[in-house]
Amino acid sequence: MRLQYVVAIIALLATPILAAQKTSDKKAPPPPNPISISGCVARSGAADNQFTLSDNKDGSTYRLTGTDVHDFVGQRVQIAGRVVGSKKVQVEFGLKPSPNVAAQAGAIDPSQAATATAGGLAPTGNVQLPEFRVRTVRPLGAVCP
Repeated sequence: MRLQYVVAIIALLATPILAAQKTSDKKAPPPPNPISISGCVARSGAADNQFTLSDNKDGSTYRLTGTDVHDFVGQRVQIAGRVVGSKKVQVEFGLKPSPNVAAQAGAIDPSQAATATAGGLAPTGNVQLPEFRVRTVRPLGAVCP
């Protein structure tokens, strides 16, 4: 009789341990399916090994990595791959006055201050383009303008 109680207690204690092992054996989710986009390949900046793809339809521009697209510069191509990076979009709000306007701290007319800060709304420095990791490239036979 005692043996049955011991076996029952062991079975009750072992159940949560076995359940925990089953949940920890989950596999990583499969990578997303590749997508295809088309556009014109161009050199990016002064570096010889950096390229971008500009889509004429919606104005999107991507920084290309992965497969070498060196041979397709100036051509319209269709590429397959995936967008890499953060899925979160960060939006920054508010006015950014120039150092001159900020130093005057209200000593100038508000309309002049608004005019002076209008230039501060444009992005400064390097703009980070979304990265597109290229798997395959197919030329579409058209030359880009």
